Amino acid sequence: MKKTWLGIAVFAAALATGGMAQAQIKLAVGGPITGGSAAFGAQLKNGVEQAVEDLNAAGGIMGQKIQLFVGDDASRPEQGVSVANKFVGDGVKFIVGHFNSGVSIPASEIYQENGILQITPASTNPTFTERKMWNVFRTCGRDDQQGAVGGKYIADHFKGKKVAVVHDKTTYGKGLADETKKAMNALGVKEVLYEGVNVGEKDYSALVSKLKQLGVDLVMWGGLHTEGGFIVRQMRDQGVNAVLLGGDGIASAEYAAVGGPGVEGTLMTYGPDPTKRPGAAAIVKKFADKKINPESYTLYSYAAVQILKQAIETAKTTDPKKVADVMHSGKVFDTVIGNISYDAKGDRTDSDYVMYIWKKAADGKLTFEEM
Repeated sequence: MKKTWLGIAVFAAALATGGMAQAQIKLAVGGPITGGSAAFGAQLKNGVEQAVEDLNAAGGIMGQKIQLFVGDDASRPEQGVSVANKFVGDGVKFIVGHFNSGVSIPASEIYQENGILQITPASTNPTFTERKMWNVFRTCGRDDQQGAVGGKYIADHFKGKKVAVVHDKTTYGKGLADETKKAMNALGVKEVLYEGVNVGEKDYSALVSKLKQLGVDLVMWGGLHTEGGFIVRQMRDQGVNAVLLGGDGIASAEYAAVGGPGVEGTLMTYGPDPTKRPGAAAIVKKFADKKINPESYTLYSYAAVQILKQAIETAKTTDPKKVADVMHSGKVFDTVIGNISYDAKGDRTDSDYVMYIWKKAADGKLTFEEM
């Protein structure tokens, strides 16, 4: 009988040990894997996948491997909510995403209700972090910070010129346009046109005709690369040489693919290029070896996973609320995009927006370069 009980005890211990060894941290990335913003969704997915691969190869987090889930929100708020509910059902505790502010905001409420921590690499609308929620963070900046930079540039370089403000009516696009408009108005520049267009449209001839009739010198564009590209192409086709000034929503090679040669000279507000940081060289090479261009939000997504790892290890638990407490504490996180710390809202304590210009690179391709 003693041998029998001993055998049972050994077997139970083995099961317990095996269960601990197999314990996994469930992390998900949500974004537009399909649809018009799929180029950005790919950036989020690529960044998170590489970070998870690297961490798991190094033993995971506190001895636990990361199990990754991927959700396609197609840039649609209602689909984002469905994705969020699916992640809840999967038992996910940490989310990297979403891309669009209009998706991140409603999804965050699902996450909060279910004790899930969310860190977005790309949603810049201030509302995301202004609702006194414990679970929301971002590795990017905010529209009011970005708009201040764009508005000052307009006031410094286009005062006395004719400026139009155009947006795509989305939470992100209108938010950025309004913040830029507010900043330039405060500095003495009044727009000659303020207008919204619809996402998914391809014919902007009516808008371009208005811009031409008004003799506009600069178009401040609040929106993404596809519509922005169509607007620039059609401006050039109608002989309108106005400069377009956009934000991080056009920070993709797809902007040049849609807009054509006329995108040269486009101005853009965005954070400093993290791929140029010496500390990012090894990770950038990993992407290059896979023939992936880690542009725009790829490294912002990689950084999100790095932050979660460091916060979990500091908290010594995978309890999302305790991990969030560490993130809110002012702790500085060492990431591929630089040192990041958070305030009580979940916003970065620094502002890193700068101006870029789209121009031809040595290989003839159009790309953006920090001014």
